[in-house]
Amino acid sequence: MDKLGKMIKFTDLRSVWPHEANDFTKWLALEENLALLGDTIGIDLELEERESSVGSFSVDIFAKEVGSDRKVIIENQLEDTNHDHLGKLITYASGKDAEVIVWVVKRARDEHRQAIEWLNQHTDNNLGFFLLEIELWQIGDSEKAPRFNIVEKPNEWTKTMKSIDGLSNIALLKLDFWTGFNDAMAGNSDFTRNFHTRKASPHYWYNLSIGSSAYRIGLTINTQNQSIGAGIYIYDNKDIDQFKSQIDAISGLLNSEVEWREAEKSCSIVVTTNINPMKRECWAKAYSWFLEKAIVFKSIASKYGG
Repeated sequence: MDKLGKMIKFTDLRSVWPHEANDFTKWLALEENLALLGDTIGIDLELEERESSVGSFSVDIFAKEVGSDRKVIIENQLEDTNHDHLGKLITYASGKDAEVIVWVVKRARDEHRQAIEWLNQHTDNNLGFFLLEIELWQIGDSEKAPRFNIVEKPNEWTKTMKSIDGLSNIALLKLDFWTGFNDAMAGNSDFTRNFHTRKASPHYWYNLSIGSSAYRIGLTINTQNQSIGAGIYIYDNKDIDQFKSQIDAISGLLNSEVEWREAEKSCSIVVTTNINPMKRECWAKAYSWFLEKAIVFKSIASKYGG
């Protein structure tokens, strides 16, 4: 057996990020690092503004969830948690009307972990508080690698149960559909090599990240038309001409007629099929179709995107 390396944890975070705002926040705001944080908490994040104003103060990072436009605030602390930052976190969340609140720290003190747990237990399904510790690791002479560890997160099961009574039968069916999709995809190696599952919701859409904030893949179910759809969504009309000029080739890759949709700040290429999401016996077929099209759309983004 080849000799294995030993993982070494660096406790002096400021040896890499000397200044919290000028170094760590700038680093975290980069697309690939925000994606790493997003993968950890299960949310596709898109940067809106760094050091974003909240009255006479500013939150370290203001972001949005890709696809839903839920507002996200991220407050960083390269030290142990303290009361001052906990107060800032709540102030910034209120000022930005945020629905996802993320606190990234060197070490979470037990009293602040309990405070975040309490907030998650006593807020409704529209709010979620995350407390994470940032670590640095190295094997041998390799570059130092960051790792986010979740200390506290929303109790999704409890929050889902709280909201069940208020959901319509159609919303409950959508929640069951996407829960089943997550279960089916969790053991599918083709899926796990390409995508991460997301939290199931009682909505008609399910978004998949493909490693770029410029694009996402959206899966949809239409209970009225009794059909399902999949598409690639292109933000800020990025590379729109490249995709448009290859629309026939894209249609061939998908083996389906495609629909081109344009909006003010985005455009999308969508395919649909008559698989009825209202019939549970059709769900396995729907899941297979979603997986097939999602993988093709990912390759399309790689081939024709900038």
